[in-house]
Amino acid sequence: MKKTIYLAVLAGALAVGGTAYVLSSTPLAPPSSFVMLDGSKKDTSSFKGKVTLVNFWATSCVTCVAEMPRITSTYEKYAPKGFDTIAVAMSYDPPSYVVNFAETRALPFSVAIDNTGAVAKAWGEVKLTPTTFIVNKRGEIVKRYVGEPNFAELHKLIEELLAEA
Repeated sequence: MKKTIYLAVLAGALAVGGTAYVLSSTPLAPPSSFVMLDGSKKDTSSFKGKVTLVNFWATSCVTCVAEMPRITSTYEKYAPKGFDTIAVAMSYDPPSYVVNFAETRALPFSVAIDNTGAVAKAWGEVKLTPTTFIVNKRGEIVKRYVGEPNFAELHKLIEELLAEA
């Protein structure tokens, strides 16, 4: 009887510990290749050593358009400290609209077009815009925002991540 109770307690402890480990492990950014507006490519391996914001958006998304000036100012504030941004236009967004948007607003960061939907799929079947991911210097996703982020919270997180070795 004691042996059975001991084994049950041990099994329970292992289950709780294993669950805690799984929940605490930080997922790596999925291997992805981004096609930039100029036709060049960038992939997630370029994230190493930088804190990176990956923003899935569309020109037809009112919230996306409204948040873009704040994403721009966030990029401009932190880029000199090792921060990067990639804005990924959704597959249904006409490329000419994306190019026009990026040019007329002089977006200072990388803009990619996910014309096949493969990048959105790799990043967890992203369908809602805006969806924003924060990736740390080790290439791990540390935060996901669906909808416009709280920019004060976002800036605090970026500062913490930039301070990490």
